Amino acid sequence: MRIDLHAHSTESDGTDTPAELVDAAIGAELDVVAITDHDTTAGWAEAADTVAARAGRIRVVPGAELSCTCPDGNGRDITVHLLAYLFDPTSAALVAEQSRLRAERRGRLREMAERMEAEGFPVDADELMAGLPPDSPGGRPHLARQLVRAGMVASVDEAFARYLGSSGRYYLPRTDTPVLRAIEMIADAGGVTVLAHPFARARGRVVNAQVVAELAARGMTGIEVDHPDHDEPTRQELRELATELDLVPTGSSDYHGTNKTIRIGQETTAPESLRRLIDKSSGSEVFTAG
Repeated sequence: MRIDLHAHSTESDGTDTPAELVDAAIGAELDVVAITDHDTTAGWAEAADTVAARAGRIRVVPGAELSCTCPDGNGRDITVHLLAYLFDPTSAALVAEQSRLRAERRGRLREMAERMEAEGFPVDADELMAGLPPDSPGGRPHLARQLVRAGMVASVDEAFARYLGSSGRYYLPRTDTPVLRAIEMIADAGGVTVLAHPFARARGRVVNAQVVAELAARGMTGIEVDHPDHDEPTRQELRELATELDLVPTGSSDYHGTNKTIRIGQETTAPESLRRLIDKSSGSEVFTAG
């Protein structure tokens, strides 16, 4: 069984619609894929409908990727990403927090685009915002793709490196959810949580092992071990940490369509790990045809 538990659609910063994401997973001969858009569950219904239309050729795990603030264990707060699965999307606390996050991200994206537009970049803030799905949080990749289409940069990665990254001239900060609050909200909604790409050091600062232990003690369910941004020594380090802390180890591509070069199904999760996540959850069901 081939399982990929981290993939994004056009409802956040991917380039495949939820239906196209499901079809891409089928094309990659996956048996299970998770839809984990940033701070939204807007793609769940389309993904479920597509599973039904494909007569059960694949199962879809409903999820989301939450951006959170977290101490790194060395005296600084950093951003971490928390994958949440199988939770009740109607939970009042969760709906309120996701609504706040989406509104803030959309406002942030508009302001970044307006700043670039005012300085002569071939960016249209109104067009950018009008092109977002209604429940999408919006994000820097959307602005980056506009820069690619305008010929200002050759790729999304170049747009981030030159303009939109955390050290770029047009970057604006955001207010994320405290990680312990996110873990608690998802647990209260019947879901489970997995720390995404926890030791992806090439991305910037990461938490240390003691912080992972503290999050596990507060209810976090698993850690993403096999990820494109983890080399083999890092994966081994995380496997040992998962065993020590009784965390569920997962593997995922972090697929974003053409926004990244990563293939869907490039990294996979063991069936036993998926079974453990399902057994620990009670908020929503895996999407199947029957």
